[in-house]
Amino acid sequence: MIKSTLCLLCLLAFPVLTGFCQISTPDVKNPKADSQKIPFALFDNDELLNVSIRFDLTSYLKKNLNGKSLSGTITFHLSDSDSLNRKVNIKTRGIFRQENCSFAPMELNFKKEVFAYPDSGKVNKLKLVTHCKSGNLYDEYILREYLVYKLFNVLTDTSFRVRLLRVNYIDNQSKRKPIVQYGFFIEPAKILAARANSTIVKTKTLGQKHIFPDVMDRVAIFNYMIANYDWSIAGLHNIEVILPNNNASGLGIAIPFDFDLTGVVNADYAIPSDATGLKTIRDRIFLGICRDKEVYQKELLFFLSRKEELYKVVTDFTYLKQNSKKDITNFLDSFFNNIEKQSSLDNLIGTFLGSCKK
Repeated sequence: MIKSTLCLLCLLAFPVLTGFCQISTPDVKNPKADSQKIPFALFDNDELLNVSIRFDLTSYLKKNLNGKSLSGTITFHLSDSDSLNRKVNIKTRGIFRQENCSFAPMELNFKKEVFAYPDSGKVNKLKLVTHCKSGNLYDEYILREYLVYKLFNVLTDTSFRVRLLRVNYIDNQSKRKPIVQYGFFIEPAKILAARANSTIVKTKTLGQKHIFPDVMDRVAIFNYMIANYDWSIAGLHNIEVILPNNNASGLGIAIPFDFDLTGVVNADYAIPSDATGLKTIRDRIFLGICRDKEVYQKELLFFLSRKEELYKVVTDFTYLKQNSKKDITNFLDSFFNNIEKQSSLDNLIGTFLGSCKK
């Protein structure tokens, strides 16, 4: 009765924490044995997933693993009574965040796979996007970056799916207190490629001309909309490319990821490179390939047709404060206001033509 009352108060007073009221505080020292009674798939739905990761947290925070991994256990808390445990090897990843953040992003390698979708998509390796530093501000950055992925999901199904988490990082050496922050899983590229009936392209000698034109324009305009300069087809920088099977054209599909340096996230550690000429992370630059005016206009009008759905992703998101939602929609307004009238649309296309790649 007491537990139910506390969770009810949490739901009423603190909507940001609703998902974490689903479970009791996990046993810090020992995970419970599997008690899974309901089907579980990582990317089957958008419900907040509570997880606990037990590993040598102290060593991980020192960031001196030099490519080595730490053994640990992850527990998926499916409900008050249901849980699923997997042994994992944990590595750090992400050069920028390792250098600029106290908590590096993770790569989890599962000794026994889990499923991405019901009875399909075996997951052996998984990216976990973690907070940069401890605290509510860095939780907000995680929530904002998660939303960027959800925004791109609105525009195309050939995009990475993500699963929001509340993560309890537990030191199995009992040297420090647990850390509880938001995070999210990113769908593995091989699983995305499989559901798109495609193959992952490994070569880094690609250019934008090797991508389907409509796909390339959508990616470039999306990155402009969210104010993302940190991407490139050449070198596959924050871009995955997949090649549809039985594709006579030989053209690929570009899929962007890693959005923490975008204007939508607006992280305090995000400072644009001097080479971009941008003064702030919220300044926009168009890095797409040059097209005829009519091509840009058609794609921009497609974005306009999805405006309400894009805004709904933000406004319906439970875990972000109202003023943060307003900040994001205001930022998106500064993009969409340039599409709604022909004169401003012409000006925006002129901006594209002024900086596009020939």
